[in-house]
Amino acid sequence: MSEPSIFTKIINGEIPCHKVYEDDDTFVFMDIHPIQPGQVLVVPKKQVGFVWDMESDDYQSLMATVQHIGKRIREAFPDKKRVAVMIEGLDVADHAHVKVFPFSTPDEFRHAPDQNTEPDHAALAEIAAKIAQQ
Repeated sequence: MSEPSIFTKIINGEIPCHKVYEDDDTFVFMDIHPIQPGQVLVVPKKQVGFVWDMESDDYQSLMATVQHIGKRIREAFPDKKRVAVMIEGLDVADHAHVKVFPFSTPDEFRHAPDQNTEPDHAALAEIAAKIAQQ
């Protein structure tokens, strides 16, 4: 990939975010336009366009972080029945990523967020801290 993706810029600190978790291979931050409150994006630090093109070790690291964060979200949102894991690559197609979020109903899972609304950064920071503490 020749151009750094928006996620690479976030990882490098060029664009601010509400970070939840970081290790040597992955970076987790709040989605500013979530399907449901509590949605995070789990991204590999190595920019790869498709999750299926990742090296096996990098893929394993990504999915281990997804599992770790999924457990944290489940603990942080005990009122929700499920934690979704979604890989679709529609919004940022040039950097593999996994959406992880709490939900209870099919309508909550299928909710389409309004991409034009201004993010509530205070709420995002509060939720990030809640998930990070779990």
